[in-house]
Amino acid sequence: MILFFLILTAIISWQAFQNQALLSKLLLEPYAVKHRGEFYRLLSHMLVHADFTHLAFNMMTLYFIGSYLEQIWQLQFGVSNARIYLLLLYVVGGLSATLWPMMRNQDNPSYRSLGASGAVSAILFAFILWDPTQALYLMFIPIPIPAYIFGPLYLAFEYYSLRKGKTGIAHDAHIGGAVFGVLFVLLIAPEKGMQFVHLFL
Repeated sequence: MILFFLILTAIISWQAFQNQALLSKLLLEPYAVKHRGEFYRLLSHMLVHADFTHLAFNMMTLYFIGSYLEQIWQLQFGVSNARIYLLLLYVVGGLSATLWPMMRNQDNPSYRSLGASGAVSAILFAFILWDPTQALYLMFIPIPIPAYIFGPLYLAFEYYSLRKGKTGIAHDAHIGGAVFGVLFVLLIAPEKGMQFVHLFL
């Protein structure tokens, strides 16, 4: 399932790099969603990226974190259920990531965003809640950071950047995806919430 998301996104993003009309048609434009009924944009923006670096960063995170999550969910729930859960997590996570940008920009005709970052954030935070003691590595920082420490730091940084503004990054989408990832895990495995809390007690 993770490879399917990765390959599909890579192919369409690559096509959009070379076709501005296709890119424009798939972007998230809250104004177009509200005023022209182009609801498909709530999901299509996940398939296109600003450049190769943007695409590579999202897809590497999706591959390494998502593949790990897929393996442990297959053991926990079985192959078929794991695929269904990942499909819901990724797609609905990406959709949930658009809710805050939609509310903030539905009457702003100049707002546009793109990328799978919100969906990837849902995958990342599902992983963090599921296996909070697992080590995560940040690019250029060769020191392992426990997931339960990385998660709050990541959210604090995203919220600070959102309040600061003018970064050109959809921090609200990242937060929305992260929240959905946590809620999804609490839905399918409620005990994970208490296990996470006990790490701080």
